[in-house]
Amino acid sequence: MSTSGQPDLPDVIEIQQLAEHFGMSLSDEDAASYREMMRGSFLSCGRVMELDEPKPEVKYRREPGRRPKPEENEFNQWYWKTHIKGALGGPLADMRIGLKDTFCVAGVPMASGSRIVEGFVPDVDATVVTRLLDAGATIIGKTTTASGVGTSDGGAFDTCRNPRRPTHAPGGSSTGSAAALVAGDIEGAMGADQGGSVRIPACWSGCIGLKPTWGLVPYTGIISNEITMTHPGPMANNVRDVARMLEAIAGPDSLDPRTRGVVPESTDYTAVIGKGVKELRIAVVKEGFEQQPWADIGLLGSEQVVDVKVRAAADRLAALGATVHEVSIPMHIDGVHIFNAMYNEGNALMYRHSNIGSNYLGFYNTKLLEGEGWRSRPDDLSASAKMMLLTAEYLDRHYRGIYYGTGQNVRRSLVAAYDEVLSDYDVLLMPTIPFRATKVPEGPVLPHESVGYAMQMINNTCQFGVSGHPAISVPCGIEEDLPVGAQIIGKHLDEKMVLRVADTIEASGNWLDL
Repeated sequence: MSTSGQPDLPDVIEIQQLAEHFGMSLSDEDAASYREMMRGSFLSCGRVMELDEPKPEVKYRREPGRRPKPEENEFNQWYWKTHIKGALGGPLADMRIGLKDTFCVAGVPMASGSRIVEGFVPDVDATVVTRLLDAGATIIGKTTTASGVGTSDGGAFDTCRNPRRPTHAPGGSSTGSAAALVAGDIEGAMGADQGGSVRIPACWSGCIGLKPTWGLVPYTGIISNEITMTHPGPMANNVRDVARMLEAIAGPDSLDPRTRGVVPESTDYTAVIGKGVKELRIAVVKEGFEQQPWADIGLLGSEQVVDVKVRAAADRLAALGATVHEVSIPMHIDGVHIFNAMYNEGNALMYRHSNIGSNYLGFYNTKLLEGEGWRSRPDDLSASAKMMLLTAEYLDRHYRGIYYGTGQNVRRSLVAAYDEVLSDYDVLLMPTIPFRATKVPEGPVLPHESVGYAMQMINNTCQFGVSGHPAISVPCGIEEDLPVGAQIIGKHLDEKMVLRVADTIEASGNWLDL
């Protein structure tokens, strides 16, 4: 089928087959009639393809780059290496940046963690990429993003390892971004977070990861999942560098409808570094601790060592002048169910449109639509993607989207539950993940093992993908070379407060000794 000119007109038999897909019965005569009516629409489609398609400007010179050498990819943290220098003398001129391999960089091959996407070469830079380069950063490569586990073919899709303990997982799906930071390859990284994919690897690998308020940072030019829960987020080895990156990338983008109306009072995020927590009010959320295994949905339970170290971080904040109280937010537990109800059907809708979606006013990354997509190689999908599509298709066929729609509606109740507490407190605090990093399975694994590896740790993170509140993970201790992360959650658009508390935890003691 042509994808550059006017669509080919289907014959009568194909129209009848299309009708059967919708449960219709068309006679030859009726099918021929509909065929003729298609001509006008197809003529317009062809004319649209002849018009100039406006695309974001690619501002900075670059070469295509190369696959990483073995000696520079010890933990499988890199998918592709490149070197793109930004503006001279900008505020991020001292930072080498790695981008999760879902961020488009014009002329640089990407895979987005998928053998199906592998080899795709974008013709645009993600808005965030342009903003980082405008701020003087140097982009040095695309970091691996988790698609599965247990591969061992020595290729581009080998499982990424945790540099602090390589037998264990770094957390995902922004796996390589965290691993490259901890390995010392870069000063900053970008990840993308839906159910925790910035905060989870930051927690398990031992670095800082911020999921901003939904809509604060544009998603334009990033391969997207369900659009109401996706958040690009900065990662670094210290809170100040996360704040510096956020200053460069935050703010509306006319090409991304998610950002419309999301305007912070100020983006001077580094101004809060070093301010401390005196007279701040911090709510320690009871439901984030001492969790039993959630066997019915595949989540592991809390480790006592994690609870102890996160509560110790809260005690240090109290000693530094904060008022710290334990609170109960029962709906925090239901937040996982809301996320699950939305996750499969919402993501499947994006998959059906090559992860660019439809029915929004903004930029469509049409180059992604030029190939055959996953339908040409469905067996090459990851176990997680297969599970999502199978679940969503069944729910759509039998229940017509009622669970997704209800999840979208009751998310407002989840937002209200957090906002009620945040009306009396400056931030919420809990473990990012209630247990430390798990081992990487070796060799072939069954689908349920692969999916479990990807999703078993979202106990405390996925709720804030749903609610859109800013949330950051900061290391607060380590045990047996496995880091423990504290998660701080703030009011919408109050990234300053989240960063301020995270910075104070960071400054309260060397977490590697705690």
